[in-house]
Amino acid sequence: MNVLIKAVLPVLLASSVLSGCATHSDGSAPLNQRTWPICSLIGGLVGGGLGAIESSGWAAGGAALGLLSGGLICYAQDGDEDSDGVFDRRDRCPDTPANTPVEHHGCPLPQYPASAPPVEPEAPASEVITLNDAGKVLFDFDKSDLTAEARSQLDGLMGKLSHANVASIRVVGHTDSVGTDAYNQGLSERRASSVVEYLLTQGLAPDKLTSEGKGESEPVADNETDEGRAQNRRVELHIQR
Repeated sequence: MNVLIKAVLPVLLASSVLSGCATHSDGSAPLNQRTWPICSLIGGLVGGGLGAIESSGWAAGGAALGLLSGGLICYAQDGDEDSDGVFDRRDRCPDTPANTPVEHHGCPLPQYPASAPPVEPEAPASEVITLNDAGKVLFDFDKSDLTAEARSQLDGLMGKLSHANVASIRVVGHTDSVGTDAYNQGLSERRASSVVEYLLTQGLAPDKLTSEGKGESEPVADNETDEGRAQNRRVELHIQR
């Protein structure tokens, strides 16, 4: 029995030392499969030293057992050499740089470029918005006062007209060919002015608004038809940004 104890004791002590050194409290194993030769050397030294306490013969036997048990203990350890949180046995990318996010196999997570925020298309430098009688009547016959329908259409445009990028708005009035040239010229001017006055009441800056009339001089459709005349009775908002 004493012989057995003396034979096993060095091995147990060497195993205890190596097991304690091989595994840290956080589960990492600096002494592992890759470093088993070092473990064998440590085991051999510890086993031989303990065996030498008894005799030189025991020193040789203890060293041999220490070498064997040290190598086996460390080979059984599963270290994490690159400290990525994945043990080396399962780590398919064992040399991952420090602080690199990895997936469950220890390889870096795929990196995707950050999606750029959507770019709003720039508004054109100039734009013309046309309101005419082909849809809702802007003015009663021979009148320059805005109808409720006309005010509603202008209200729907206020978001665009009041935008900070708008430098100026030129309001141009047009008529059909019914009546004399001189009368239609004056009527187109009064109608353009009515639009400007309404836009001022909605908060647009006076220095951004101008008005003018073109009378019947610039038709966009045939004045010989009702439909054509309705298109010619119009107000244009020339927006400059």
